[in-house]
Amino acid sequence: MSSDMIRVYEMNNGEKAYSPFSADEMDGRQNRLRHLMATKGIDACLFTSYHNVCYFSGFVYCSFGRKYGFLVTQTEATTIAAGIDGGQPLRRTHGDCLIYTDWRKDNYFHAIQSLLNMPNPAIKRVGIEFDHVSLDLKAQLEAALPGVELIDVSTDVMAQRTIKSAEEHVLIREGARICDVGGAALVDAVKAGVPEHEVAIASTNAMIREIARSFPAVELMDTWTWFQSGINTDGAHNPVTNKIIESGDILSLNCFPMIFGYYTALERTLFCEHASDDHLRLWEVNCDVHRAGLDLIKPGARCCDIATELNDIYRQHDLLQYRSFGYGHSFGVLSHYYGREASVELREDIETVLEPGMVVSMEPMIMVPEGKPGAGGYREHDILIVTEDGAENITGFPFGPEHNIIAKK
Repeated sequence: MSSDMIRVYEMNNGEKAYSPFSADEMDGRQNRLRHLMATKGIDACLFTSYHNVCYFSGFVYCSFGRKYGFLVTQTEATTIAAGIDGGQPLRRTHGDCLIYTDWRKDNYFHAIQSLLNMPNPAIKRVGIEFDHVSLDLKAQLEAALPGVELIDVSTDVMAQRTIKSAEEHVLIREGARICDVGGAALVDAVKAGVPEHEVAIASTNAMIREIARSFPAVELMDTWTWFQSGINTDGAHNPVTNKIIESGDILSLNCFPMIFGYYTALERTLFCEHASDDHLRLWEVNCDVHRAGLDLIKPGARCCDIATELNDIYRQHDLLQYRSFGYGHSFGVLSHYYGREASVELREDIETVLEPGMVVSMEPMIMVPEGKPGAGGYREHDILIVTEDGAENITGFPFGPEHNIIAKK
């Protein structure tokens, strides 16, 4: 190989980009991590997941088959990125950035070795994410860092992410507001005879434009809408299709703006023009569960206890068998393809106690199969910030039959 083909380099191209988070906020995240590292005797942490790279650095990478990372020691914090991204990783990183070239397969690992000054007898334990690192990547890291013990930090850093800061609350509130913008655009686009995808496009475009209007120098990526009608409402994550909306169809509104790696959501049951008596009965029951769930979210409540209590309401109406997933989850750095603070999900097997600062959804859903009276999927979804003495609902879009039978003639 030619000696002029470098393996790693720095790309300083332009000033640091705007971030919704202050330097103090980002320093605080990294310093709390360093305290954890010191407590557990960990010399460095290498994050490889979208959510932790974004949370600790501010940079959302685009993998496209390449490896990325954020390496934190007691004195340095550095994004490891591929040359294809130019100067964008450094502009978005709170810290430094080292670029690796792709003319050798092991250049990513050479970048890690360079940052840790390997071989380095002071580096004995490195934290990684066992819930993200593949067996193949783990073996490659072990080969690149001989004699170094790889320690799982995924659960500990998840616990840190679950308590949102005041600055995170500000961004999440903006996301909830923009959800409502997307919901309004979706409702305006619904008519019998219109295909699902056209409704989804109207909603997504409205949210993208509102994000662009609301933030300077924002990356407009990953915002989307799932809009389903009829049988397509049976799954919470069913993709948009070109199915034509019909009069009387049950509809599912799902708006998801993505802002600096932070996901928010608005989900509602709707009907086109009218709803049958069977549909109305089931819809009202699900709304009752939703209202009860909103009241249960407060500091000191256990996730599993909330799920158990709401199960009883469905059971009283002989509908528990139609419940399709947990009653809610944490919000923050996550998306449909990355992230999840699994320790804060409102399910029977999660014993986490809600604390002030957490942000969670309430989103009960039942799915009645085709051929049964009132067939379809019913789901309402609000976002709540847990406070010192209760919870604040930051979703403004109304729910229920009195509001969401739409496109009436």
